[in-house]
Amino acid sequence: MILSRVIGLLLGYVFGLFPTGMLMGKAHQTDLKKEGSGNTGMTNSIRVLGWKAGVTVFFGDFFKAVIPMIIVWAVYRNLYPEAVKLLMLYAGTGAVLGHNFPFYAKFKGGKGIACSIGTIIAFDWRMAPICAVLFFLTVVPTGFMSLGSLGFSSGFFVQTTVFGQLGFLNGGAAVLPELSGLAAILTALAFIQHRGNLKRLATGTENKFAPSKKDEKETED
Repeated sequence: MILSRVIGLLLGYVFGLFPTGMLMGKAHQTDLKKEGSGNTGMTNSIRVLGWKAGVTVFFGDFFKAVIPMIIVWAVYRNLYPEAVKLLMLYAGTGAVLGHNFPFYAKFKGGKGIACSIGTIIAFDWRMAPICAVLFFLTVVPTGFMSLGSLGFSSGFFVQTTVFGQLGFLNGGAAVLPELSGLAAILTALAFIQHRGNLKRLATGTENKFAPSKKDEKETED
């Protein structure tokens, strides 16, 4: 089943390469890498281009993980029924890696949170509510999207480990260590990609979330 793992990972990576944010920026004659935080994900898209563009970017990145995971499920659900969840998670992890480290941009990409959200929901939607609660409990009082994203990702790792031990995940005990390992990798990737945010949080210079001025003008009008 090693080849199946590699196929899932590579399939996800290819889908993860789709430059949603860059294309949205071009559609608005804006280079997101030179505006705001310089990131091409949802948060910076909202800051620079407004809510509509940001939400579009989010769903584009979201489905970059969901689609390859569905493909893997369709291909392997009968061939490896007890390991299909694991193979799906490989595809989701590949999508996050493709988004974060695209080869065509010298392996400098986004932070992979929307891809991670897609991965979590496609993997097991039951984990989403707790992750969402952790996100909002962090963002609402602080205003820091980065902290909410890290809370969301950490919640996935904890739930994968706990759900696995309680027998809520398909696959049996044989694949549980690997599932937890992949969940840990996804969480570690979130922290690695947010290392700049963490430094700014430590020094008190991190920007709080704010919508684009375009949205403010539209509201005023």
